[in-house]
This record gives sequence, C-alpha cells and structure tokens, in this order.
Amino acid sequence: MGDCKEPATTAATAPIPSVYDPKSVEDRWYQYWLEGGFFRAEVDPKKEPYCIVIPPPNITGSLHMGHALNNTIQDVLIRWHRMRGLETLWQPGSDHAGIATQVKVEEELAKQGISRHDLGREGFVAKVWEWKEKYNSTILKQLYKLGASCDWSRLRFTLDEGLSRAVREVFVRLYEKGLIYKGKYIVNWCPDCHTAISDIEVEHSEETSSLWHLNYPLEGGEGYVTVATTRPETMLGDTAVAVNPKDERYQKLVGKTVILPVLGRRLPIIADDYVDPSFGTGAVKVTPAHDPNDFEMAQRHNLPAITVIDEDGKMTAEAGPVYAGQDRLACRQALVEQLRAEGQLLKIEPYTHSVGHCSRCATIIEPLISTQWFVKMKPLAEPAMEAVRRGEVQFVPERFARIYLNWMENIRDWCISRQLWWGHRIPAWHCQKCGRITVAREDPTECAHCGADAGQLVQEEDVLDTWFSSALWPFSTLGWPDQTPELKYFYPTNVLVTAYDIIFFWVARMIFSGLEFMGGKPFDHVLITGLVRDSEGRKMAKSLGNGIDPLEVIKEYGADALRFTVLTGNTPGNDMRFYWERVESSRNFANKIWNASRFALMNLGDFDPDRDGLDLPREGLELEDRWIISRFNRASAEADRFLEAFELGEAARVLYDFVWDELCDWYIELIKGRLAAAGTDTRRTAQRVLAWVLDRTLRLLHPFIPFITEEIWQHLPSRGPSIMVAEWPVADPGLVDDQAEGRLGAVMEVIKAIRNIRAEINLPPGKKADVIIHPTNIESREAVKTGLGHIVKLAGVAQLEVASTLDERPPQALSAIAGGAEIFVPLRGLIDVDREVARVDKEIQATGSELTKIDGRLANQGFLAKAPAEVIDKERVRRQELADKLIRLKERREQIAGR
Repeated sequence: MGDCKEPATTAATAPIPSVYDPKSVEDRWYQYWLEGGFFRAEVDPKKEPYCIVIPPPNITGSLHMGHALNNTIQDVLIRWHRMRGLETLWQPGSDHAGIATQVKVEEELAKQGISRHDLGREGFVAKVWEWKEKYNSTILKQLYKLGASCDWSRLRFTLDEGLSRAVREVFVRLYEKGLIYKGKYIVNWCPDCHTAISDIEVEHSEETSSLWHLNYPLEGGEGYVTVATTRPETMLGDTAVAVNPKDERYQKLVGKTVILPVLGRRLPIIADDYVDPSFGTGAVKVTPAHDPNDFEMAQRHNLPAITVIDEDGKMTAEAGPVYAGQDRLACRQALVEQLRAEGQLLKIEPYTHSVGHCSRCATIIEPLISTQWFVKMKPLAEPAMEAVRRGEVQFVPERFARIYLNWMENIRDWCISRQLWWGHRIPAWHCQKCGRITVAREDPTECAHCGADAGQLVQEEDVLDTWFSSALWPFSTLGWPDQTPELKYFYPTNVLVTAYDIIFFWVARMIFSGLEFMGGKPFDHVLITGLVRDSEGRKMAKSLGNGIDPLEVIKEYGADALRFTVLTGNTPGNDMRFYWERVESSRNFANKIWNASRFALMNLGDFDPDRDGLDLPREGLELEDRWIISRFNRASAEADRFLEAFELGEAARVLYDFVWDELCDWYIELIKGRLAAAGTDTRRTAQRVLAWVLDRTLRLLHPFIPFITEEIWQHLPSRGPSIMVAEWPVADPGLVDDQAEGRLGAVMEVIKAIRNIRAEINLPPGKKADVIIHPTNIESREAVKTGLGHIVKLAGVAQLEVASTLDERPPQALSAIAGGAEIFVPLRGLIDVDREVARVDKEIQATGSELTKIDGRLANQGFLAKAPAEVIDKERVRRQELADKLIRLKERREQIAGR
C-alpha cells in the first residue's frame, strides 16, 4: 500500500472524550493519511486494480453541493475497494476551463483598467497562469476537507505538459484520418464571450415573448404571403420564404417571388419538408446566416447567406443604412415600428418558446456563419453507440443509456475551435507562401507542402474547446500517448461518477475517444447522479440565493455528517433535496456511534487481545451474542449487495438501521449486566463479541463516514495502522442463526409491547409493574423462557408470571399480543383505575365529538360541491383515523374497567 506505515497494535489507553468534536479529529486524521501514504496506488500485477478518474473540477470553481455528492460517492467506492484488497487508484486533477477562466481573469484585469489586448497574447496567458497557480489549489484543498482519498501524488492538469502532448497527438491523428476539417458553418456564437460554443454549451429556457406576423408582398402586386417569426430583426437577412410541399394552401405559390419589406430584396418561395405547416401561418422566412435549420435548408436549395448581425450582436451594413450599427434587440424594436407604420405588420401574438443562452455568461446566443474547426462525428459515434448497446459500457440507472443513444444517433459535427487565448492552441500553421495548412505534433520548421521556412508559417489563433482535452482524461492522466505501466494496469477504469447534465459534454466524448485511441472502452460503468436541490426542490443558484456551502456545513456539523446526509436517501440518477434537519439527523447518528463506542471502550479496559484474542468466540455464547452476530452478518451481506448495485444510499440505510436499532438500542443494553460482572467468563465473552462486532461495524461504516470511524477504531484493541487498510468484513452465512434471531426477536417484541402499555398509562420509569405472559406456541414459550431476565430488566417488571394456560383474562388489565404471546399488565395497585377510566371516558367523548363534526361536513352536499378534492380526501382520512381510535379507546376502557 505504497508508503503505508508498518502495522501496529492499537488499544484503548485512555477514555475517549465524552463529546465527539469533528474539528479536533478530521484535519488530524486526514494529515495522518496523507503522511502515511494510504492514498497511494502502485502498479502491482499480483493485485486486481480498481480505478476511478475524478471529474476534473474547474480551476475557477469552489466546492458546491453537487461536488460534495459526486466526490463522496467516489470516495465511498474507492475506500470500499481499497479495504477489499484491490490496488485502488482515485486519479485526481483539474480542468483549465477555457472560457470560464479567461472570463474570470479578464474581469480582474478590467478592475485595473486593463484589457487582454493591452497585454498581448503571451502577456495575457502568463497572467492566467499566475491566476491558476493562485487558485488551482482552492477546490483541491476543499476536497481534503471532505475526506477525498485521491492519490494526490498523481495530480494532473489539462494544460500540463503531458496532457498537452496527448491533445496534440489526438488532433493530428484525427486530422490525418480526415476527421478534423476547417470550414464555414453556422455555429452558436456568444456576443459577450466572443467565441463559438457547442450545442451542448447552450442552455435553453422557456421565455415569454411574441410571435410577429409579417406580410411579404408577392411580386407583381398579386397579394402577399404572411410569415410568422420570433426574431423580426433577422428578416433583413432573409433569402427565401419556405412552405411545406404538402401544404395545399401554398402549392400554387411555390416558385414565385415575394419582396422583402424594408430592403426590397426579391425572395423565392421554396418548398421544403422541414417546414411545419402548423407553426404560425405555415410559411416561414429563411435566414441562412442566423438559423441552423435555415442554413441546412439553404444548402439544399443553393440559397445565399447574408450576415446581418455581427460578432458583437450589432447589425451589419447588410442590414441597411438605417439599422447598421444598432444592437440586435434595439433593431428589433425599431424595425417592428417601421413595419407597423408601413402596414406590413399583420399582428403580434404572445408566444412562449425556448431561447438559447451561453452556459457561461447567460447571454442570448446568436447563430452565425463562421469559419471554424470541426470533428466529423458520425464515424466516431457509431462504435461509441455499439459499446453501450453491447453492454460494454453500462449506465446506472440503465435509462440514461437511451438518452445517450438518442443524442448520439442525431449527433452533428463538433465545433472544436474557440476564439480564446487560454487553452490548447490549435496545432495548425497557415503558409503565407502556398496558402496551405500544416498540422504537426511539434512546431514545424517548414511548410509540409511547399517547404517554405518557419518565418512563412502563422499558427492558428484559435484554441481547442475545453472538452476536447477532458475527453482524453481516462487515458491521458495515465500517461498516454506513452505506453506507461499505469496505463496498461489501470485502463480501462472501473466507474465514472458524473451528473446527468454532462452526459453529452463529457461522457459521450470520453467513450468515443477511448475506443478510437486506446482501442477499448474508458470505463465499465457510468454512475449517474442527480442534482442536489434546495428543500423546495429548486436548483441551487446564486441568483436565487439558495446555495448551500458544503464547507459551512462541515464547519458546523463535520464532514461525516455532510457525507452521510448526501448519501442517505440518494438513489442513482434522481435529484435529491437538501434539508438541514437531515444534517442534524446525520450528526445525531455520529453521536450515537460515538456514545455507544465510548461505553464499549469503558468496558474493554481490561480486555487483553493477546490473552482473549480478537477472533469471535465459538463457545459460551449467550442468546443475545448469537443474535447480534447473526444480525451483523445479515447487515454486512445486504450492505455489500447494495454497494455492488451502486445503491449507496440503501447501503447506508442498512448500516444506520443496524447500528441504531440493533447494536446500540438492543445488544449493548442486553449485555450491560454481563459487563458489570467483573472477573466472570460471561463478561469476557460479552467483551469479545462486543469488540468483534464494533470493530467490523466501524469497518463497514468507514467508507461512508471515514473520520469518526478512524478515531474510534484507533482506540479499539485492533491491529493495523489505519481502519482504511483494515480488511473489509465478508459476511459468513454460517454465522446466520435463524433460531437466535427468532427467539430474541420474540423477546424484543414482548419488551416493546410492555413498554408501550407503560407509556399509554404514563407509568414513571422507576415504577415497576407486574406482568403476566401467556405464550401461545412452543417457540414463543422457549423464547420467553430464555429471555426472562431481559424482559424483567428492560421492561421494568416487578413480578413476571409465565402462564402455560389461561382460562380467563386477568381483570382490570391492559393487554397486547406480541412475539407469539398474550401479555397482560394488571392495573390494580399500579394506577388509580377510576381516574384512568375517567380519563379514557373523556378522550372517548372528545374523539366522538370530533368524529361527529367530520361526519356532518362529509354529509353536507354544499361542502362536497365546493371544497377542493384534496380537502375532502383529507377529511375522509381523518375520519377513518378517528373511527379507529374510538374503537381502540373503547376496548381499552373495557380492559381497564375489568369488563
């Protein structure tokens, strides 16, 4: 295990503090793990490898709740497999985040009154590197706080030397295969970021706007064709009007000409299947330079493309002298007024439609024709689809495979060039002598076509899309294009953990990149997480002010509480809501473990592992020992089953229930008397079982809550340098004891029934009650017989009578049926029976009165006609609850009164 310290024996030397304080524990143990090399992974052919590559966080970012969820899931999987003995690598790194980082640095420069152009390209890039060195470690240090057990010695960055070489290699190979080309095409352009962005970097939102109906006169004065548009300003770039060839309304007009209002341009009327006859009037304007669908229509019909909006979002000279230079939205308003004045505006209708915004700055994107670099996607997409269809790459949940395949089947060529200075500069040089392009792995010394020297070569100004480099992440981080031992050993990786919103950004691109350049899939499974939303179900956002800072949660409650909160109740692929109450519940769980462990340690002070042994005793076991051993093995098996299925939330639930309900609330209570019997064999047996179960329970919990489990485990009489390299408990079916579970389960049911009766009559804890138990079958009789001492002690019993036969029920006694037995608690001498009868009578009267009122409302036809359905349903549910309660109260009265 890398540089791990030699195993040592740890044992309780002093009582642990009475209160668990995460602040005093977490940083200390994380530093211990780092210094001990426990996160290190080595190439070891004797061991099975297990590898996860971290979704590289942006260097501009800080830890948010999505990161907390995603990285906690990865850490659970990594710690689990590490404890199972696999050579486990969690590969860390960060992303240069081209657009986002450049925007951040430009904002900082603007505060100083400087632009990137003032510094020049080299000077600006140097500034960004300075910024990166300052802020890159921020989010990584925050991951330390979360407990992320990455191999930090292998930290990578998408612009480091090795990954940059991988990017060049991929670009050149794709170019040489004819899969990368440069050409004019319509792209999504951000007027604010001043760069092209890909389709999947456009965020669409429903917005209420208008649908403008405009009259385009037919040439020759024969009438007009009405078109409907959501963007009137683009009409200045129209080069046709299109209708559906099957639309009988316009079939006679196909081939004729209309006159474009304002500019007077002649536009042909064309027929194309793309046109939806049900949209607007069924006739649409065609603006090839400003709409991707119109662009493709223009290709089919050989239409010209006229650019009327520029890269700044302003109208060009082609828009005419009146509107040239105006902002596109200002032009819209002025143009609509002109059309209204000239009688060309027929009507305006309210209209809700999807509007694309830049995912980085939220500016409305502008489709523009631009010269860009593209990757041909069809040849790469088909093998990537087959890998998922054949099950080589499996999505969890499986439904996301359909989403992936649907997108891949309809994929367009990928625009990979960005008009930025920060990023991987495209390795292409334009020859000023012959005009051709040289693409090379190393900076060329001459033109590959005409031999012109380097002085005649000018490198492409654009950089590559950030996702181009991150698409190589699973193999570039392991040393590719060199055939390193790490690459051979750890590739393909085992699982990718990511949110559903970047399936297209990243997952799809990693799959086709791995298949193309490594000849095999990049990972076996893609575990899709949902989003962490606020308590009202809203997406967390700065604009809403509803974001939760994970570091603040850690500061207040501890990292373990945060980790357990985001895990419990979480299911793959589904969004979850964040509730502070659940964080408090997780903290309470940690405190429960701490208090139970503290009690155990206080009673293990004389436990000698060399004398008594750390293995499970096979002789002298009491019923409760056999029961807890059996229940532990069931919980262990079930937790493993859920972990294998990536149901981490369910695994956490199983362990929560076992620890809280069985280990703490029952077993520890059941053995307190034995632990108090100093010097006895039964004490030593209880100590051995308690130490064994607690040790292995902490191991099962460790991947979920690593800090508190390490702190407690180090006080236990356990062997090893850290719980994180302790052996993972494997359930033993031979230790499952159905008889012990059945018998003690029956005893527990009897105890709970007696406790419930005591609570019902508000009997003080210190006051004991006589109890009569009538087992109704042989198994129940044996269970009660075995558990008599537990029933007396834990149920507050004074005298316990086990009646083999029962001719008649005891008078004035409350009863219950539990654990295969009838249980009676006589009330005479225990409480004031007359007062209790009066109390129950009063409750019967109040319940009956409320029931009468509800019956009256439900019989009122006016109420039924006017009240909302949910109100009526609520009343009916309440009525049934009251009716059931009334029956129980009357039965109780009869029991108390002795009738």
